[in-house]
Amino acid sequence: MRVLLVDDEQEFVTALAERLSFRGIEADWATNAEDALKHAEKTSYDLAVLDVKMPKTSGFELKSLLEAKSPEMKYIYLTGHGSLDDFITGSSEAACYLVKPININDLISKMEEALEN
Repeated sequence: MRVLLVDDEQEFVTALAERLSFRGIEADWATNAEDALKHAEKTSYDLAVLDVKMPKTSGFELKSLLEAKSPEMKYIYLTGHGSLDDFITGSSEAACYLVKPININDLISKMEEALEN
């Protein structure tokens, strides 16, 4: 499984990438949409985990941009600032919508489910 993690909290996203790598999951990370799109130009990902609330470009907007490049990629939204509207949008557009803090085993389980569907 090859995953792209995008979150504007660098400490969080780097720690998450490291924890996934310990479990045999290849994970690249970015802290903004521009860098995420650069990664997607060079690498094919099975799944992207996107923070919903980021400066400049939201996770919802980034998903649309990534889909144009990789229509087969699956998505999971992750947020620490959830709202009902975001939950409704996120749940309809991605494999799942998760709220931080997230248990790493729960995230991996959701990632595997997303790739099975």
